[in-house]
This record gives sequence, structure tokens and C-alpha cells, in this order.
Amino acid sequence: MLSDKDRIFKNLYGQHDWGLKGARERGAWDNTKAILEKGQDWIIEEMKASGLRGRGGAGFSTGMKWSFMPKKSDGRPHYLVVNADESEPGTCKDREIIRHDPHLLIEGSLIGAFAMRANVVYIYIRGEFIRERQRLQAAIDQAYEARLIGKNNINGWDCDIYVHHGAGAYICGEETAQLESIEGKKGQPRLKPPFPANAGLWGAPTTVNNVESIAVVPDILRRGAAWFAALGKPNNTGTKLFCISGHVERPCNVEEEMGISFRELVDKHAGGVRGGWDNLLAIIPGGSSVPCVPAHMCNDLGMDFDSLRKVGSGLGTAAVIVMDKSTDIVKAISRLSYFYKHESCGQCTPCREGTGWMWRVMERMVEGRAEHAEIDMLWDVSKQIEGHTICALGDAAAWPVQGLIRHFRHEMEARIDAFHAQHKARVAAE
Repeated sequence: MLSDKDRIFKNLYGQHDWGLKGARERGAWDNTKAILEKGQDWIIEEMKASGLRGRGGAGFSTGMKWSFMPKKSDGRPHYLVVNADESEPGTCKDREIIRHDPHLLIEGSLIGAFAMRANVVYIYIRGEFIRERQRLQAAIDQAYEARLIGKNNINGWDCDIYVHHGAGAYICGEETAQLESIEGKKGQPRLKPPFPANAGLWGAPTTVNNVESIAVVPDILRRGAAWFAALGKPNNTGTKLFCISGHVERPCNVEEEMGISFRELVDKHAGGVRGGWDNLLAIIPGGSSVPCVPAHMCNDLGMDFDSLRKVGSGLGTAAVIVMDKSTDIVKAISRLSYFYKHESCGQCTPCREGTGWMWRVMERMVEGRAEHAEIDMLWDVSKQIEGHTICALGDAAAWPVQGLIRHFRHEMEARIDAFHAQHKARVAAE
């Protein structure tokens, strides 16, 4: 269990001052200039050594991603874009960072911009986060006033930070769709290559990072990569914000070590599963886009990228959705199918056509108004969508359905059998 001295987010619950004075008392903006004076290469190497993997879902090495940015300018500006779109169902961590500890994000943005030789940062925030946007802008204004950011600031690296708000489209959480949106175009993912580090925002070198990934940077560099790497597990280092929701006694956000077991996470922080551990049906461990994990696989389940991949799921954003035995799991996954059908941008045929088809079949599966053979057909279609689209929304739509079929096929078959039995009884009665 994470000790208090190793916590990065010391105001996660908003019990203290969110402003510059409170942030400084908690250690933010402590001699940031000294970090920058160590140079871009030192910062990037330290980030690599820390083992930090992107906290937005994909889990790619943050230091490695930063190193892809060109070392020398060819005349084009460099940009850092911070992804605060946070549209993954079940995820509610980035908004809490912005609401209660925005200066962690602002300081991290300055350091990240310096490391990648960028003088402009755009923070793309979800349109529904109205109060959070106001709070973030107020914190940025405080940082400008204290000359911590902006032109000729006291830290020695010119850096302007702009808040850009979206309009609630899930697809704009995908990095290239986000760049399109900032440019004023329809939020549709771009083909890669070229990758954003080569041609991103307005065709210039750009890196897109999640809020949590950027907010932990100042602490890592102040306390040392070795400190961060010592937390968690090998290849899954550091601390992580977990969003625990669903059928638990106390839904919450909590900062914990990577690799903590699911049972310890839920029992210690969320009061346990509603109705006791034996009442657990399944969990979705990383936001709605990852496959569910049934109860019998949860006893010793580690909450980290590699452990969850081994059981056919993923850590994603670490939004843990707990479902007890009162859950209609077929209906729950059908509801997610509707979400992905609704949020598809329609650019790729497998996603545009396939998500709607899957949802319509899932709706029939909820009632049992289907045939056993259609379960295999549903699996085949999900496989034809997965990996065949420009962005990962196709995968995100396919995986919940695949998880349902993999672990709860018996539930789907029982429902179909019950429907046919009722139909036969009705026909016989007539």
C-alpha cells in the first residue's frame, strides 16, 4: 500500500488550497529553474529511467515519446498538447487533478515543453468540464502573474499555455483527432505516418500527453527517477490514480502503487464489494473499452498493464468498474455497444457499420431473441472491426463484446434458450 510520503497528488480530495500558495506549500514550483538548467537531454533520460508509462490508456513510455521530438528546429515551432478530454466511461481522475491541484499540471507542462523545445502548450479540456476549465484558467493566470510561465519568465524558458475546450466528442480523446479539433476541423483521426512528432499540430512537431502523465513529471524530476521506479512493479512503475465505481460501498478516486491487487484496492479504499466479495460478478478494470474480467480471475489480480494483459484485458485509464451479481451483464455490455456506435466518427467502414451492427445484435441478445450461431457471428464481426480502423475506437467497441462472449457465453446461451422455450410455450397455448 502506498505510504503518504510517496504521494504525488496531495490535494486529490480538495481539502486544501488549490491555488498557487497552497501548491507551493505542497512542494510545487520548488526551484523549477534548477530542473530546466539540467538540460533537455537529462530530463528525457530521467523520464525514461523512471519507467513512467502514459496514463491515458495506451501505456507507452513517456520518456521515449518525448525523445521522438526533433532535437534541432527546422524552422517549424514545436507544440505540447495536454489531453484533458477524459471521455472514457468510468474515468474521473484528470478532472480532479485540474479541479484540486492544477499547478502540478501547469508546472509539468512547462517542464515537458522545455524538454521537447516547445514554447506553446495547448490543454484540450472536455467541454462539459465547465468549472474545471474555469479553475484551470484561474491557475494559469496565477502562474502568469507570478512570472512562472509566459515570456521572459523566472524559470528561463518562454512558454505560453492556452486552454482549448472541446464539445464532448469521445473521438477527440484520440490524439490526432484532438489535433484536428484544435485546428478547427471536424474531430476525425488522421492516418499515421506521419506521426505527430514529425507532423502534428498545423504540420509542426507535436507531442500529446495525458493530464496525469504530465502532472507527475515535476515530482519525478525533483525526487529522482530511482524513487519513482522503486514504486510498483518492474515495467509497471510508480503511482497511479484509480477511479473505483459501480457496486462498491464507497466509490472513490485513490492514488496507489501500480500493481496493487484488485482485492486490496477495493477492500482498503472502496469499502469492499457491495454484498461481500462472494457477490462479485465481474470487473471492467480500465474504463469501458477494455474486456471484462470475471470474479474467479480477480482473487490475485494485479492492477498493472502487464498483469491485466495476461488475463486478456488491460489497465487502460485504471477506471475500475465493479459489477456484482445483480448486474445484467449482457445488458451492460449492450449499453457500452450503443456508446461506441454513437461516438464513432464514421470515417472507417468497419467501425461506422460494425459498431451499429454489433449494438443491434446485442440488443437482441439482451432479450434472448437470437440464435446460438449468432454469438459466433458476433465474435467474428468484432474481430473484423478490431485492428482494421485508423484509430483504436474500433478496438474499444470490439473488446467489451469479446470479453462478454469469452467469459459469459453461458449467460447469452441460457437467455436464448429461455426465449425460445417461452416462444414454444406461447405457440402451444394458442
